[in-house]
Amino acid sequence: MSPFYKLIIFLAATLLVRAGYAQQEPTSPSAPQAFTLDQCIEYALKNAIAMQNATLDQQIAAAKVKETVGLGLPDISGNVQLVHNTQLQRFFTTYTGTTGFLGDLSGVPNIKVGDVVAAQNFFQLKNSGTASVTANQLLFSGSYLVGLQASQAFKDLSYKSANQTREEVIQAVKKAYYSLLISKERLLLFEANMTRVQALLNNTIEQNKNGFAENIDVDRIRVTYNNLKVEQANFLNLHELSSWLLKFQMNYPIDQPISITGSMEEVNADLHIEPVEEGWDYKTRADYKVMEANYKLQELTIKNQYAGALPTLSAFGTFGFNTQSGDFGGLFSTDSKITDQSGLGPDKWYDYSLVGVTMNIPIFSGFQRHHKIQQEKLNLSKLDNGFKFLKQKVDLETRQTTINFKNALNSLTAQKENMDLASNVARVTKIKYEQGIGSNFEVVEAESSLRQAQTIYYSALYDAITYKIELDKAYGRLSTTTNPESK
Repeated sequence: MSPFYKLIIFLAATLLVRAGYAQQEPTSPSAPQAFTLDQCIEYALKNAIAMQNATLDQQIAAAKVKETVGLGLPDISGNVQLVHNTQLQRFFTTYTGTTGFLGDLSGVPNIKVGDVVAAQNFFQLKNSGTASVTANQLLFSGSYLVGLQASQAFKDLSYKSANQTREEVIQAVKKAYYSLLISKERLLLFEANMTRVQALLNNTIEQNKNGFAENIDVDRIRVTYNNLKVEQANFLNLHELSSWLLKFQMNYPIDQPISITGSMEEVNADLHIEPVEEGWDYKTRADYKVMEANYKLQELTIKNQYAGALPTLSAFGTFGFNTQSGDFGGLFSTDSKITDQSGLGPDKWYDYSLVGVTMNIPIFSGFQRHHKIQQEKLNLSKLDNGFKFLKQKVDLETRQTTINFKNALNSLTAQKENMDLASNVARVTKIKYEQGIGSNFEVVEAESSLRQAQTIYYSALYDAITYKIELDKAYGRLSTTTNPESK
């Protein structure tokens, strides 16, 4: 198997395993579509599962902000309670020897002054009902104020993470697109090779009939032609695999045909290396922006621990009604009334209300808060180390991809020259053979060398475009647009 075939198979298998974009069928198009590279990317950014999840993460973050804001809004709740005491609790008092609200207890056997007396509660009936509405309003909380900042930072992190995912989707789609584009060009070469070898075979057969060529000459070219047909059939399968790979990265329906409208001029244009300006900023990298957002969140986490030591102040108020009855059904009866001793008249339910303010002052937490702050500060130090490591990684990545890309361009230039030379050799050898001054063996060898040179050239072309994509990603310029909310 040629290196180019192995390259496509390896690429397809690797991306199918590593890509985080599970296949989900969007609405099937009514007719086959032809895509440019930009259209492939645009389609993938709307339909790839990774991008859909990133959008959901943004929506979750937005809902989280609203949830945090809601903690500072009034909390209103209602309560209705109906109680039937199957056995009223006793209350306890000390016998003083005088007649009180319990009446004369002197007739109780063995009772004496100072004894504890247990009696039924004369002031409570067995059945009671309560209905109330309570409102609580947070007036001041340091943790709440920090939480508002943290929720916005969390939202910012979700947008930066979405940009990182966006960059990964673009990278995967561009590689799959160029793989299919190069494969498409290779198919045209196969057709040209097949036409040329078939013409050579037909010519040799005619020469054999006229006695100017031997049977072995015909057989030798027929073997080349048969091998070329098998090779073409195998490549058609690989071409279909490249098409599936692009559809997979775009989350395009697998059972729907797809075509691309690009050309080799597009590949050559994308191979143009853009100079990197002096003082290149690491902050153009999506992963660096994500780390910055995480760093800000960690700082707010420490700030929140400190804010937990501040007092919290809240106000509350309750308005309700209550009643009691000797029997449970009396709670619902509109006929039975209760006479208010204040002289306000008979009623069934009586209202009550209260308001108040609560202040919670943390005094001592067993040094838990202190140790939590120390832990979070250590986590912040780990993020500082993460920045140093990321910068070193980026420096290595930019240098490595630059060298790889330059080497790939050098190899591409050499392989292009080799392919042109091999094509010229095949052309001249065929002419010499048709004029009777060259051998059939030389023609077969020249055709074999040409196909090998073509395979190596297109393999080098794919390497070059792949390294160019990785170079753009390393310098943070793969994604040309940025969500404004991520800045």
